[in-house]
Amino acid sequence: MALPVLIAPSILSADMKRLSEEIRSIEPFADWLQIDVMDGRFVPNTAFPLAQVQTIRTTLPLDIHLMVEQPAEYAREFLSLHPKNVTFHAEAVQKTDDRRALLQAIRKGGATAGIAINPPTSLSDIADVLGEVDLLLVMSVNPGFGGQAFIADVLSKVKEARTQFPQLMIQMDGGIDATTAPLCVSAGANNLVAGSFIFRAADRAKAIASLRSSI
Repeated sequence: MALPVLIAPSILSADMKRLSEEIRSIEPFADWLQIDVMDGRFVPNTAFPLAQVQTIRTTLPLDIHLMVEQPAEYAREFLSLHPKNVTFHAEAVQKTDDRRALLQAIRKGGATAGIAINPPTSLSDIADVLGEVDLLLVMSVNPGFGGQAFIADVLSKVKEARTQFPQLMIQMDGGIDATTAPLCVSAGANNLVAGSFIFRAADRAKAIASLRSSI
């Protein structure tokens, strides 16, 4: 039986001056709300410090995507918000013991624990913990900025991960729209992060519905 597919709008592409209104516009139609936390070092951009995220009011479960050099430190801070999920990048935590410790700390903090891989990173680079994570995020763009073009080559990693772990939550982030969404789901993804496609649409409900209908 096919796994249900979740839609997680990323507020990185939202209008920051109208953030509360932007979030309300997608709440009835989305499953999760993704918060991209960036330190300006792991990626060449900064976004969503804890103080700003603390002001967000939403009925949606929060999905915290840590694009930072010191994810353990950030995870401790953001777990205070009681998120649904916290994901860190494999490229930022390369030692197996450190990865396992962070996965354990995230779960102890009450969230599910995910690991993300950038387009150049292979599944073999996370073979040490892939069987232990709650979520695998396969980036389909190089992280840091919204609105980038989808990198189709990463779909092979999704297929491989789905074959190895039939029940794993596999999330894809980057260039997701009504055209690329079915490619992702066909490969095995069951959690789609979309930013520009949703927040640049005049009708957010229609945009999210088009993602669901394309699946």
